[in-house]
Amino acid sequence: MQLLFPCDPFNKRLADEAYGEEYDAARAAGFACSLFSFEDFEAGQFKTQPALAAGVSVLYRGWMLTPDGYARLHQAIAGQDCAMLTSPAQYRHCHYLPEWYPLCEEFTPETVIVARDADFAAAVEGKNWPAYFVKDYVKSLTTQRGSVAATPHEIAEVVSLIERYRGAVEGGVCIRKFEQLQANSEERYFVLRGQAFGRDGTVPALVHALASRIDSPFFSVDVVASSEGTRRLIELGDGQVSDRKQWPVERFMAMLDSRPA
Repeated sequence: MQLLFPCDPFNKRLADEAYGEEYDAARAAGFACSLFSFEDFEAGQFKTQPALAAGVSVLYRGWMLTPDGYARLHQAIAGQDCAMLTSPAQYRHCHYLPEWYPLCEEFTPETVIVARDADFAAAVEGKNWPAYFVKDYVKSLTTQRGSVAATPHEIAEVVSLIERYRGAVEGGVCIRKFEQLQANSEERYFVLRGQAFGRDGTVPALVHALASRIDSPFFSVDVVASSEGTRRLIELGDGQVSDRKQWPVERFMAMLDSRPA
């Protein structure tokens, strides 16, 4: 497997600063690594340095892409006689909440999925939830205002702010039942080729269950403890564009170097 990282915008021989530690650790662990200019790629040009070896399986570690953007990257790599570990359909499956939600409903807050121009208050009429957590298909509002709407009529305000600060609402709107969660209890897990991994070697049953349900070779799972102590799924993501968060880089590389159990 060969790893592909974005390069520094001003020096194409160096990894982007955000991925420098991971790039160095990957090379130290014996992985073949290549760099490419994310800016050139967005402008329609794709060139790796060094060139990808024909026939290798490529794992991307870099900036988040829309499903269409990922499909273009997948096609560009295929044009170099290589194949990405994750297909465009698998990327979309973990990147967009409506794709994975039907497979995980018992583990995650109840969610109503609507279009950007929907009547949000009407969409949750009769739910009587304590509050409403609002996000688009990918992200929530991370400003000081936050993504929680106290009433159905505040949902439109949050959506407008997502649009203002992120430039657009991606996909549509997801309105999730607000649940009381324990502060500082969030933990990120990864699933690689059907095998679940935790940064400290332990993995809860919820993550093992998802490993057999989600059709993706590499994805992240964010789990939080409820106020009652029950583990709750907060988010899935494609593993290629998921931050390590609290994972030591050496532990992350050991996971990538592992073989299926």
